[in-house]
Amino acid sequence: MLNTYLTIKNDGQAEMEIKKSRFICSLKRINSEDEAKEFIQDLKKEHWKANHNCSAFVLGEKNEIQRSSDDGEPSGTAGVPMLEVLKKNELMDVVAVVTRYFGGTKLGAGGLIRAYAGAVSHALTEIGIVQAILQKEIYVTIDYPQLGKLQHYLEQQNYHTKETEFLEQITLCVMVEDPEAFLQAVTDLLNGQVTFKEGNFSYIEVPIEQKTS
Repeated sequence: MLNTYLTIKNDGQAEMEIKKSRFICSLKRINSEDEAKEFIQDLKKEHWKANHNCSAFVLGEKNEIQRSSDDGEPSGTAGVPMLEVLKKNELMDVVAVVTRYFGGTKLGAGGLIRAYAGAVSHALTEIGIVQAILQKEIYVTIDYPQLGKLQHYLEQQNYHTKETEFLEQITLCVMVEDPEAFLQAVTDLLNGQVTFKEGNFSYIEVPIEQKTS
C-alpha cells in the first residue's frame, strides 16, 4: 500500500461552454481498466447524440496504465490533453470523459486542446482533489476525567478521531501516521493512565488545492 496518493474528492460532473459547444466532463474513481471502459461506454450510451465522448484514465500505483481516446476529434487534440491534466495533478486511479455537443463553430487544433484540457481542469476544480494518507487505527482507552485533556491534545496536533465509544471507560479510535511516537506522547500526557490497542491500516482523505494548468 502507498503511504499517500492523490485522487478526486468524489465522482462527479462539470460543464462549460466554449463558442456555443458544450463540454461536459465526467470524473470517476476506478479500480480496474474494465471499470474505466465500462464507465466510458455507459457515458457514450447516455450521450449518444453527442458529437464526441473523449476519454483518458490513469491506473496503478505508478500510473502503469495510461489510456486516452480522441473519439473522432483530430488526433492528439482531446484524449492526450485530458490525460496530461490528470498526470499533472498526480492523480491515481481516475477516469475522465469529456462529452462534446458541437455548437457550430470550429475551434481549430489549438482551441480543441485548450477546450478539452480546460474541461478536465474545470471539473477537478468543481469536484476537488484529496490526498489519501495511510494511517493506522489506535484505540485509546481512558477514564472520563482524562477526556478533555486528551481531546485538546488531539485537536492541537491535528489527529483525526474516527469514532468514540462511551462505556465504563472511554475508547477513542485515532488515526495515526507514526504509532510509536503517538503512543509515547499520549502515555506521557496522561501519566501512563491509558491503554492502547492497534487496529487496521486505512486511508484518510485531506482536501488539497488543484495544480493550475
